[in-house]
Amino acid sequence: MKLKNPISLKDCASFLGGTFAGNGNAHITGINEIHKVTPGDLTFVDFHKYYDKALNSAATFVIINKEVDCPEGKGLIFSDDPFSDYVKLVKHFAPFTPSLKNIADSAVVGEGTIVFPGVYLGNNVIIGKNCIIHPNVVIYDNAIIGDNVIIHANTVLGADAFYFKKRVTHFDKLESCGRVIIHDGVEIGACCTIDKGVSGDTIIGEQTKLDNHIHIGHGVEIGKMCLFAGQVGIGGKTIIGDHVIAWGQVGISKTLHIGNNVTILAQSGVAKDLEEGKTYFGSPAGEARQKMKQMAAANNMLEIWETMRKKNDDN
Repeated sequence: MKLKNPISLKDCASFLGGTFAGNGNAHITGINEIHKVTPGDLTFVDFHKYYDKALNSAATFVIINKEVDCPEGKGLIFSDDPFSDYVKLVKHFAPFTPSLKNIADSAVVGEGTIVFPGVYLGNNVIIGKNCIIHPNVVIYDNAIIGDNVIIHANTVLGADAFYFKKRVTHFDKLESCGRVIIHDGVEIGACCTIDKGVSGDTIIGEQTKLDNHIHIGHGVEIGKMCLFAGQVGIGGKTIIGDHVIAWGQVGISKTLHIGNNVTILAQSGVAKDLEEGKTYFGSPAGEARQKMKQMAAANNMLEIWETMRKKNDDN
């Protein structure tokens, strides 16, 4: 999320009640989780495993719970609880503003677009030309929908990310301030759920088609001309290329990269990156031909075992 009103490092540290290292007059221009940072952004880290990743990332500013030397050109804010301080900043710069109308005053609907009864459009939603938004679709704040998009009944765009920090007695929620962006020519089936990014955007590329009952996690980016069949689920921050096909009940884990022109056969579970131009099957998913050979070999072994058992019984 880019800030409309950048804040200096020293003022940010003062707001959070922490100390800082680096140029106190340098301005923070964005707030982002580590996967989305760009120069000028502030991120946070609260676990030793990721200290180096955060300090060496593109982020210019880091909230951290350990006293470390400040890398050249960066600014640090020292905090006992970086997670909570990051959430405090999100709530300050992107406060929750309810709209109690079916279509918010700030929503924009393009020429030729049909919005059926029961649709909810939140604050600052933008919908392009010649779209069809079927009954009971809910589109949360700040979503952007292109031209010639069809969204079927009961689909929800822009719900919060499923992102929590476990405490001793409860879970703390990482507040979401990202968006959902749907490009031209996309069709989204009934009862789909597409979460907004934690700090960046969840993006569905041009001419991609989604079947019914599909879930797209926070910060996922899907390319052009993809086809996803019913009950596909995609974990947060996964990047999917162009011309990808995922058949029914495919599950794709978080933070993966799926190459262009990949086909994933039904009921496969994807736990690692997939190379472009190949067909995959199984759980964990592997190249389909190899998986089929493994299954055939297993069946042959079973037949051999049964034959040997019968011989033993006869003897």
